[in-house]
Amino acid sequence: MKTKAAVLWEVNAPWSIEEIELDPPGPGEVLVKMAASGMCHSDEHLVTGDLPFALPIIGGHEGAGVVQQVGEGVSWLEPGDHVIFGFIPSCGKCPSCSSGHQNLCDLGAAMGVGRQIADGTSRHHANGQDLGLMCLLGTFAHHTVVHEASCIKIDKDMPLEKACLLGCGVVTGWGSAVYAADVAPGDTVCVVGVGGIGANAIQGAKLAGAKRIIAIDPVEFKREKAMEFGATHTASSMAEAFGLVQELSWGTMANKVIMTMGVGDGGVLGEAMALTAKRGRVVVTNIHPALETKGAGISLLDLTLMEKQLVGSLFGSGNPRYDIPKLMGLYREGKLDLDGLVTKTYPLEGINEGYQDMRDGKNIRGVLVYG
Repeated sequence: MKTKAAVLWEVNAPWSIEEIELDPPGPGEVLVKMAASGMCHSDEHLVTGDLPFALPIIGGHEGAGVVQQVGEGVSWLEPGDHVIFGFIPSCGKCPSCSSGHQNLCDLGAAMGVGRQIADGTSRHHANGQDLGLMCLLGTFAHHTVVHEASCIKIDKDMPLEKACLLGCGVVTGWGSAVYAADVAPGDTVCVVGVGGIGANAIQGAKLAGAKRIIAIDPVEFKREKAMEFGATHTASSMAEAFGLVQELSWGTMANKVIMTMGVGDGGVLGEAMALTAKRGRVVVTNIHPALETKGAGISLLDLTLMEKQLVGSLFGSGNPRYDIPKLMGLYREGKLDLDGLVTKTYPLEGINEGYQDMRDGKNIRGVLVYG
């Protein structure tokens, strides 16, 4: 079949809207008509080359839609089912999945190549070339073919233009606070960077019982939005936040510092560690450029003597097949704000405008909505 998709042909080029040829789903695969896709900063990392995935590639990894066709061997999905994609597939069988770490599933090793998990080939083609898929999904398209390991079935009454955000940003941010940081009641928490992930780290910290949540971002609009999501204080930089955190905590500093910047920078980790209390924890969720070679500017003596912790977190250190339905339940109960995350919606043809708005600090999350 023919459909439309946003393709990145080369680094530092705009997204190109192309008519593509889409093959039917193979064994273990499903054809999905996309309803909406979040515009995550990770796709911007493809454009800048910070994530050196194989090109050409269809972008998008934060999507939801309706199953149109299932391939051989798919027994638990059928046409008409509503699904969210987990941006990392989960097989349920590998050591990571079977020990409760679906975010680290072995199938994720195929993401950099972007071809189908089952056989390493492509179902998506344009201009005589095979196309890769961002995170094996390619949600910047009206239709896509993905492996069933990437699908989470959801209730049909859940609005798909909000549900799509659960495929990455919401679980990643929320889990960074609740799981990776292990925020506890009464904690003082700093969230550095208030985009789609940082906003949900704030929501997660609030739900976990944090007493103080300091949102740090240079953009005034994002600091204002942070207060709506549950922040108690804001600062424009970590340097500005230092005195504030010192005053609020009576000098003990923050129990947890969660790094959710648009682009990670090892040079600022020293500031994050300085914000951190004895036995406190810094969680690095933001993506650093793959070719970043400078060492992190932290004092290892401080790390040892103060027993501070520095940990990484992928997909919020969560289990998407468990956490996505749980977070949908929190949304239904009014305890998790998905509506406020969507600053503006765009058609597929507006993707470059949407990413410029992100660069300009105008959006918490832009969402592509397909007719």
